[in-house]
Amino acid sequence: MNATTLSSDAVVRSRPGWQEPYFWLVIGGPLVVVVAAIITAVIAFKNADPVIDKNAYQQELLKKRHLESTQILEDLAKLQPAHQARNNAAAPVIPALNDVAK
Repeated sequence: MNATTLSSDAVVRSRPGWQEPYFWLVIGGPLVVVVAAIITAVIAFKNADPVIDKNAYQQELLKKRHLESTQILEDLAKLQPAHQARNNAAAPVIPALNDVAK
């Protein structure tokens, strides 16, 4: 066998990289993760919870004192800051009714 002749086993047909299935396995996984992270970041920034000012919260409580007791309880539950509502979901912080009547 000469060095100039090639056997049929030695002939390799090359294809572009994007036509190889392993290329898409290697590139596809990280690409999907990056796209999912971008979508998650967009959703998080669009739907961010507002920060509640403590002074404004207390002023709203003072305005609501003249309402009926059941309405006061509902309004207080709605006005609680997110961390208080999350931590006290089973038992929300509600002032005693005799404090509200003052």
